Amino acid sequence: MEKAYKLEFGGKKNGSLFLNCCGMSRTEPFHSFGPAIKPHYVIHFILSGKGKFTISGKEYYLERGCGFLIPPNELVFYQADGEDPWTYVWVGFYGGMTEEVIKTMGLSLADPVFKSDKEKELYQSVMDMIEHNTFGVANELRRDGQLHLFLSLIAESAHIEEKGEEDKVDNYVRRAVDFILSNYCNPIKITDVADYVCINRSYLYTLFKNAMGMSPQQFLSTFRITRAAELLEMTSLPVESIALSCGYSDPLVFTKSFKQMRHMSPSAYRKQIQRGEIRKNKEYLSQIEEFINQADKINS
Repeated sequence: MEKAYKLEFGGKKNGSLFLNCCGMSRTEPFHSFGPAIKPHYVIHFILSGKGKFTISGKEYYLERGCGFLIPPNELVFYQADGEDPWTYVWVGFYGGMTEEVIKTMGLSLADPVFKSDKEKELYQSVMDMIEHNTFGVANELRRDGQLHLFLSLIAESAHIEEKGEEDKVDNYVRRAVDFILSNYCNPIKITDVADYVCINRSYLYTLFKNAMGMSPQQFLSTFRITRAAELLEMTSLPVESIALSCGYSDPLVFTKSFKQMRHMSPSAYRKQIQRGEIRKNKEYLSQIEEFINQADKINS
């Protein structure tokens, strides 16, 4: 018989990433699950012993320090070794960003196994989930926080097969674009973007130029001014507020940048919009769509 401590948490929630269940099992020889499916993502991490895991017709022999991913609605089978049965912890989770998180961790149906040297921390994370097992906002937030920690520990130390050089390049550019689109409203510099994706500025420039047809600075500046033009039309915010909303701490620098791209000051641009002398929303929305389409090409 399997000696297991398992918790399942009820209540369907809408959002990004939530814990659904967790537990720890000390299995008997040849204890098995399946063939069967799970309705949500589950990750097992082996604390001791060994066994085998089968998915998509592939069989993996795993031992202490290894883990495996079970995607939802995929037929799986796993079984403890007859002489050295495994002990493992597991977490089940779901949410709108789950698939993307799993993808960025390097796990997938094709590559479902990993190794990690964070055995103690992973065990403690699951034990904390189990300890804070009762209903209530504080415990729910704590469990979901531990889920993020559990996944981050795997991502930090997981020894997953290296991607090809082309995949790495696309990943750098995609993350740089995502960072800019999420932080253009802050006074970021390109060195901040390069630091975020963990490469130097000159290498980021080369990758960005090849993939996007423009430098990172050009992309950032153009997106900021495009967003500013939209705010000038769609709102009555003062120019100073629009400058701050688009990442310019100095309104004079904003006005100078706007003039370089739009050939008029922000105030003059707004007046022409109000008089109907510029086609409303067409030009800059098409530019936004162009930027997003370029980013989507990187993401695909």
